[in-house]
Amino acid sequence: MKNHGVMSREALLKRAYELGFQYEETFHGCAQCAVAAIQDTLGLEDDGTFKAANGLNAGLGCSSRGTCGALAGAVMVISSLCGRPRELFDDVNRIRAKAYGPAQRLLERFEQEFDSGICGEIQKRLMGGSFNLLRPEERDMFLKAGAEEIHCPDVVGKASRWAVEIILDERLADKA
Repeated sequence: MKNHGVMSREALLKRAYELGFQYEETFHGCAQCAVAAIQDTLGLEDDGTFKAANGLNAGLGCSSRGTCGALAGAVMVISSLCGRPRELFDDVNRIRAKAYGPAQRLLERFEQEFDSGICGEIQKRLMGGSFNLLRPEERDMFLKAGAEEIHCPDVVGKASRWAVEIILDERLADKA
């Protein structure tokens, strides 16, 4: 983690939310926007994680049927900091288990806030329906429901803030 000078914990959390909101509002692609917001807040650079998050946007391939992209992207960053590296693929020390607790903490925050970690369920709660964004008529309804101006940016902002909070609490960036 790069030194952010005298940025307080609260300032970092606020920055994570603001960047997540701004990136989603401007660029779209919830998984990648969460990854970018978390990385930029903490001074992390990993284009591989950012690029790999692309297919996770809007509940896996814009279908809304899978895990919320913001949640999935945030877990990718967490895992990139404490997950099992390829050279220890045999994992005799169960390194892979180190990412499970932080991932569960983030999922629990989603479930507390949105009653789910599934994109379509979150869409139903916030916008009254679930939308497959690859279908033009459903994408139009998604946009009319305020998805790109309000709802999705807020979800990405919260996911980014919560992930940074977990990363700071568990000092995961210090161990990377």
